[in-house]
Amino acid sequence: MPGHTDNEIVVKAPVDVVWDVTNDLPNWPKLFSEYASIEILEKTGNTTRFRLAMHPDENGVVWSWVSERTVDRAGLTVKARRVETGPFAHMDIHWEYGEVPGGTRMRWVQDFAMKPDAPIDDAGMTDRINLNSRIQMELIRDKIEGRGGRKAPAGHR
Repeated sequence: MPGHTDNEIVVKAPVDVVWDVTNDLPNWPKLFSEYASIEILEKTGNTTRFRLAMHPDENGVVWSWVSERTVDRAGLTVKARRVETGPFAHMDIHWEYGEVPGGTRMRWVQDFAMKPDAPIDDAGMTDRINLNSRIQMELIRDKIEGRGGRKAPAGHR
């Protein structure tokens, strides 16, 4: 059975702020605790191809891969996929945003399958992604809400 996760959180901020902050790719290493760096490789229309690198894991390994994101600002959705799949046979991610009373609902849906020789199976990766998605969503929520619903001025966090 392939892996599937579906996580969401409400951020007490306008949808425009949540959209702008979470789609500011160069800022992702400051927004997400897991990413050490990002390199934008190509931008064509609404699609950006980029390389992400994580902080070293417990064994000192730095995981890195190329992904592609296509944003639909009018539809408040993002479709992403790993181009360099690493241990995944495939990884597709769908982000959606919606206005709700008191803020913005941000939802991440991930569909994937692990390669047969991956160090973890689909069920194990599902558990990891669910746990980490909640951690990252809460971190993002706290950072955005800590700004009082505003984007931080240039040069400030």
